[in-house]
Amino acid sequence: MSGDSLNWERSLREKGLDLRKVKGRVKGFRIETPSWGYADSGTRFKVFKQQGMPRTLEEKLEDAGQVHKFTGVCPTVAIHIPWDKCDDYGKAKAFAKDLGLAIGAVNPNVFQEPEYMLGSVVNPDAGVRRRATEHLLECAGIARLTGSRDLSLWMSDGTNYPGQADFRQRKAWMEESLIELDKAMDDGMRMLIEYKTFEPSFYHTDIADWGMAYVFAGKVGDKAEVLVDLGHHPLGSNIEHIVAFLLDEGKLGGFHFNNKKYADDDLIVGSVNPYELFLIFTELVKAEDDPATSGCAGRIAYMIDQSHCIEPKIPAMIRSVLNIQEAHAKALLVDRGRLAEAQGKGDVLAAEACVKDAFDTDVRPLLAEVREEMGIDPDPMGAYLRSGYEKGKLARG
Repeated sequence: MSGDSLNWERSLREKGLDLRKVKGRVKGFRIETPSWGYADSGTRFKVFKQQGMPRTLEEKLEDAGQVHKFTGVCPTVAIHIPWDKCDDYGKAKAFAKDLGLAIGAVNPNVFQEPEYMLGSVVNPDAGVRRRATEHLLECAGIARLTGSRDLSLWMSDGTNYPGQADFRQRKAWMEESLIELDKAMDDGMRMLIEYKTFEPSFYHTDIADWGMAYVFAGKVGDKAEVLVDLGHHPLGSNIEHIVAFLLDEGKLGGFHFNNKKYADDDLIVGSVNPYELFLIFTELVKAEDDPATSGCAGRIAYMIDQSHCIEPKIPAMIRSVLNIQEAHAKALLVDRGRLAEAQGKGDVLAAEACVKDAFDTDVRPLLAEVREEMGIDPDPMGAYLRSGYEKGKLARG
């Protein structure tokens, strides 16, 4: 056993933690990557095209397979309809299985068609509302064909000007559409309701925050839960508090991991505010250990949703996964006993130091050991870059 391993053993023992259990939880943590994260993307102003980008769902799955191969923790791939629409979803499911993957969340697209300019399921035109709802029902059918558990819903619906629309009427239309979708979903499926403060509409958004998403989920019923996208909050929002609240309510269903500096920047997760990501994970880990919240915590879908505009796609995805793993591993090292004692005594500095000590710990040696035990290279990024796959992608044209 290396000196680093002995140091880990000693450090964890002092905190009353079992190294094998910590490693086991790191090994068991799964992260879903998005098909659209492997293709060309950009901002409202420009898409910077790169060579060798996947042109089909199969090619996106091949790229996603590389991320799973070198990280060992990304066995599912979210798809976006109609971006990933195909003639035979059973064939796509089998293709993914051959790569060691499975189709993850199905994401409807109700923001791209011209008729959605004034909204989708809350459009003033009843015909447009019907078309949008039919698309949601179509995606429920695709989830059934692919064996997917989750429908991930982000509604871009909103307005730009006061008086443009009736808030309460639009709320009623939203409820009506979501309830119809719920009735069409199989038992075991989930509807993950996402929210966003603004963009593309700037006066109001019909599902603007976690509270609205929570209310809609309550109206729908047991199949509906809230999805937290880390980039969809006002500046300064305490996301870890939101996470704790939703966990306590049993309504936290999923995450879209990314990072923001100002708005919905869709930057690599952990690249701007790694401490925030760690604090979110401290709440998640605590909930997993608490019988009152472990059920909810155990069914959370952890998904990446980022727009890699200027970065090479697969390395950017690998970097995101590594950053998530580091935050998760650090959260597992929080000395819960010492923290609870400090909180009980009202010792503010001791409690804060307990959390900060875990964040300041270098978990890279631990993660390297975990990867070796999983039979993968301890340096996933280096191993991928050395593999030659990135160069081979250029043959796609």
